[in-house]
This record gives sequence, C-alpha cells and structure tokens, in this order.
Amino acid sequence: MKFIRFLLFTFLLLSYSNMSAQNFDYFDTEREVYWGINKNSWGGLFGGGILKFSNKISDNMYSTLGFELVNIKHPKESKYSSAIGYGRTFIWGKKNYLFSVRGQYGREMILFSKKDEQGIRINAQLAAGPSIGLQVPYYLKYSRNNRMEIENFDPNTQTFNNVIGSASFFEGLGELKIKPGINIKAAINFEFSPSKSATALEVGFLGDFYPGGVNIMPTAREYSFYPTAFITLFYGRKY
Repeated sequence: MKFIRFLLFTFLLLSYSNMSAQNFDYFDTEREVYWGINKNSWGGLFGGGILKFSNKISDNMYSTLGFELVNIKHPKESKYSSAIGYGRTFIWGKKNYLFSVRGQYGREMILFSKKDEQGIRINAQLAAGPSIGLQVPYYLKYSRNNRMEIENFDPNTQTFNNVIGSASFFEGLGELKIKPGINIKAAINFEFSPSKSATALEVGFLGDFYPGGVNIMPTAREYSFYPTAFITLFYGRKY
C-alpha cells in the first residue's frame, strides 16, 4: 500500500536525520506560525484551510500543533447542468456534505538544513489527532407538480430531469450531525523563504477514519476510511 510505504520511507529518513543532526548549522528560529490552503484528492479544486504552529524543542526538531478544515467529496461526485433550471448546476446522487475539522499533534524533523538564507530547508513531519466530521444534508431545488420544492436527495421519489439545481448550503445546516474520527498525516515540507516572513510547500498523505462510515452518496459505496494525497501552500512568520 502506497501510504504504508510512504510512512516507512519517512521513518527511515527521520532515523537517518537523527544520527546526522550535527550537520544542521542553520536553524535559528524558536517558533513558526503558518496558515495555508490545501488541494487534496478528496476535496475538489479547493480542499480547505490549515493553521499550524511549530515550536523548537531541539537543534533539529519541532513539535507541531495543527488545525484543518477541509471539504471531503465522494469520488463519484459529478456536477450536471439542469435541463429546466436555466443552466443551474447540481450533484445528482449526493445526500450529504462532509467537512472534516482536524486537530493534529506531531513532530517535524529537519532532513536538510539551510546553509544560507537563500537555501531550502526540508522537513519531514508525522502527526495524528482527532477528526470531527460535520455531516450536513445536501438539498436540491426540485420541480414537483409544477412547483419548486426544496428536498434532500431521495432516489425513490426523484428523477434526474426534474432537478432545477442545488439549494443553498444553509438549507441543511440546522440538521448537522457530528461524526467523530481520527486522522494521521505524513508529509515532507519545503521551506524556502529568505526572511522572517515564511513561505513553504508541503506534500504528503493523510488518512481520516470515521467508525461506521459516512453516507455522502447513498447510491454509491460508503467509506469509513478516507486516504488522501495532498499539497499545501503555506505562508507565515518565523520568530
């Protein structure tokens, strides 16, 4: 499994870096704060937002505390244009949105340190923590008996050609359900800012697990585990 191989590779890099810590000769920040935007394989064009705090605990190690809010989409989701809604779009078969609020605590180790301020610092990170899944009903504007109705998706009573378009996200917000879970992340971070205003790029794998599964699309497979590859662009400050 690619995710397991990535974890093993990261572990080996961490072990190697720990033995060669004496080579890190450019690391002079005690704290770092980052905020970023995420693109992942379950989240569509824009995955979500991330906030990360890092604190120096040794010459080559940070402790990290992160918070993420991301939109998780089912892989079978597709947008369609309505035949009766003047080009309005909707997702046929979608019953619920799923948003994941993640907390993560971990360690980030320097693999390759900067030799000067124009260099690139490469870190490896392992983190884990709780995930709070927010399941929000997805509503459609539906033509029924020549009247527009706001309805949650039901394959037993609705037909594709009678959908006018997607209803407002706020229609289902009052019916929000909490899905508790856990997450684990392994990533490589490239920090390349020459100043105290930090810029970084992070790539890696993350897995969310929700016991009992989450019903996003009732006519497709239901998942409990959501493994995802991601890329995040970070901005922040070093202190």
